[in-house]
Amino acid sequence: MASSLNSRCLRNSLLLSRTQTLSLLLLRPATQSFSTKPTSNHTIQVRLRPQSQSDSVSFDPNTVRETLSSYCNDWRRALEFFNWVETHHHFQHTTETYNRVLDILGKFFEFELSWELIQRMRQNPVSNPDHTTFRVMFKRYVSAHLVNEAVETYNRLGEFGLKDETSYCNLIDTLCEYKHVIEAQDLCFWKNNELGFDKNNNTKVYNMILRGWFKLGWWSKCRDFWEEMDRRGVEKNLHSYSIYMDILCKSGKPWKAVKLYKEMKKKGIKLDVVAYNTVIRAVGLSEGVDFSIRVLREMRELGCESNVVSYNTIIKLLCENGRYREASKVLDKMFEKGCLPDVITYHCFFASLQKPKEILGLFDRMIASGVRPSMDTFVMLMRKFGRWGFLRPVFIVWKKMEELGCSPNESAYNAMIDALVDKGMLDMAKKYDEEMLAKGLSPKPRAELGTKLATG
Repeated sequence: MASSLNSRCLRNSLLLSRTQTLSLLLLRPATQSFSTKPTSNHTIQVRLRPQSQSDSVSFDPNTVRETLSSYCNDWRRALEFFNWVETHHHFQHTTETYNRVLDILGKFFEFELSWELIQRMRQNPVSNPDHTTFRVMFKRYVSAHLVNEAVETYNRLGEFGLKDETSYCNLIDTLCEYKHVIEAQDLCFWKNNELGFDKNNNTKVYNMILRGWFKLGWWSKCRDFWEEMDRRGVEKNLHSYSIYMDILCKSGKPWKAVKLYKEMKKKGIKLDVVAYNTVIRAVGLSEGVDFSIRVLREMRELGCESNVVSYNTIIKLLCENGRYREASKVLDKMFEKGCLPDVITYHCFFASLQKPKEILGLFDRMIASGVRPSMDTFVMLMRKFGRWGFLRPVFIVWKKMEELGCSPNESAYNAMIDALVDKGMLDMAKKYDEEMLAKGLSPKPRAELGTKLATG
């Protein structure tokens, strides 16, 4: 298996780079070999035999980044490719490619390896750690609920000359994003008082915390904090109003969001496209999709150009009301207007359509139009087909995922295994279950396969 990794890494990178061609693969010597040998429990290094001149391929940062993304659910393979392209092809990693592999390592809690790579970054002037590097570290620590480690990372940033307001805001935003809002509030109002900037009246920080309570869905806390901003004399900006309108909309009170929108108009606050998109959704839920379309026209008349989210909101409202033909017309209109649909556009259709043939046809159209499915797309479709008892479409989606070079995650494997178990294909389900374990992913306990949660 190790002997084929060299060609596999190249093949994936070529598929993802439109500038490379398949003919390069045919020039590879058949006798070439590749080996990997860890020199410690943590660091993987790559050793290669000399290559023929015909095997010389130049890599650009975008190609490397995209290839790493295709290995996002297999950190060992991602790290092997990362080292291989540097060692064998003398590729000089940039800060962006380092940040991508750090994100993958952090996803699998390989924090010791991550810090080793950060030290490697410091040795090269073109790959110095930046704010994004440590935002990635904050994200991976906090998503693993290692809040103290994230705060310690922030406290170390003086070594890198990055302990500033930007890093502080990144930490607070990450805590709120991953639902550690209480810790974020403590950090803002009780700890780290000497930061070199005014955080007590910083609207940006308050907006982050307000959004954090929103992420938790603690609607009463959202209301209390909104009122607390007034008591503390915090100046609310357009972003503050946009967040709170979204809160009112998601908490089942879209009419209150519409009321707030009218208040903003009276105060002369000029709305941007983000605020209008929230209003379109609120009006659609409270008054109907036809009124949302009127708001869409209004924003254009006022010189605020609609974006893909605006159209997605209309399409979702139409699909939720079973008006698929009108939704399809809006999709066609997006192409006419030069506003290209994204993966969310198609998710709106996939969530509501009820016929496998229609869904697969739209799925093919999505890929043909240049929209790359996300892992959520594959999982959504496999789960939907699995619930309906259609196994063939599940395999079609899985095959397409492999063709596009996407590495399946836990949810994708579990969706496939559930579909196989429901059809009584236990032997095949067992193979996927074992494949998950070999990759370090966690399968669900299933009595049918004789698996259960580990105790102790």
